[in-house]
Amino acid sequence: MDKTLAQTAHLTSFAAESLKHRTMRPLHKNTILQILFWGSFWLLVPVLLSGDWDKADRFLVKNMVVLVGIATVVLVNMEVLLPQLFFKSKQTAYWLAGLALLIVVVKLVSWEAAPWAESFRPGLGRPHLGEHDEPSPKHWMRLLGQSMPFFTAWVGTAVFELAAYARRKEQEMAVLRSEKLESELKFLKSQVNPHFLFNALNNIYTLTVLKSDAASGNLLKLSAMLRYVLYDCKEATVPLGKEIEYLRHFIALNLLKDSRGLNVKAELDDSRPELRIAPMLFIPFVENAFKHSKVEDLANGWIDIRLKTDEAAVTLEVRNSLPKTGFTKNETGGIGLENVRRQLELLYPNRHELRIEKGKREFKVHLKLSLANSQ
Repeated sequence: MDKTLAQTAHLTSFAAESLKHRTMRPLHKNTILQILFWGSFWLLVPVLLSGDWDKADRFLVKNMVVLVGIATVVLVNMEVLLPQLFFKSKQTAYWLAGLALLIVVVKLVSWEAAPWAESFRPGLGRPHLGEHDEPSPKHWMRLLGQSMPFFTAWVGTAVFELAAYARRKEQEMAVLRSEKLESELKFLKSQVNPHFLFNALNNIYTLTVLKSDAASGNLLKLSAMLRYVLYDCKEATVPLGKEIEYLRHFIALNLLKDSRGLNVKAELDDSRPELRIAPMLFIPFVENAFKHSKVEDLANGWIDIRLKTDEAAVTLEVRNSLPKTGFTKNETGGIGLENVRRQLELLYPNRHELRIEKGKREFKVHLKLSLANSQ
């Protein structure tokens, strides 16, 4: 027996060394639960199946030894072998070390010279196996039966822990995807058109020079727009009323560029301001209309903006003129239409309809957002 133990003990030296280094750390909650589960299971099975009620002392000793063996297998497997071998892509070493652990535990439990050996014999009068005695088939079957609690504890803990590990990895990937999505959306939202900001400040400054009463009101509009972008847009969704207010301020500040008035119509339905939508989705289309329509051409330039709502959807239509010759007011700033497409794919997958039509003299955008699953 000593020779057999010596041959198998070196296979578990890694586990023993690792346990020595982690004894000062508390056990994981899952490890304790697994010990209790498998220990209780293999204490309950003998109670239900055994008929040795008149040998209570022998029965108690046997099950206490089994319980200690199960606790050893679960502890080494969950605290050492799985984290140090399996989860570090050393599967072959894991299976070898696990089998070695089982051999050692089963050999110790079934050791004929152990103080508890009598409790594991079918009959109390059964003699010990001599050193040169050949084990009978019944002996091997009994040994196999004795190994079942430890084998099932080893495999069972591995299965449960692998399932938990897979869930943790899935959750980590979900968090990473969420963080990546959030970072991408923050980047897209942060692209406020600096050209608009410069023009708005310039126009308000002109009003102050002219001592116009409209200067303070328009300055408040610009302030509200900046506050909306800097603070409210940090939320995943905002009330539709705030988005409409932002659009109105944007249009009003753009109208300051010509005191004669511009051919801009805006019908924005604010009858359902409590509807929640992702922020900064509509402004790129309105901004694009002012950018490409050459609305300063009072004879030919025009913009028509209509926003309608119902209980579960918001529809935006933006139409603007296209000059005979190519025209772009500025080439930088703002959120491009391709970026808006990307935002819609991220925020409203399969819940939006976007049509962009470019004719010879007219550019048209139709956007419909389904809000049924976002309230």
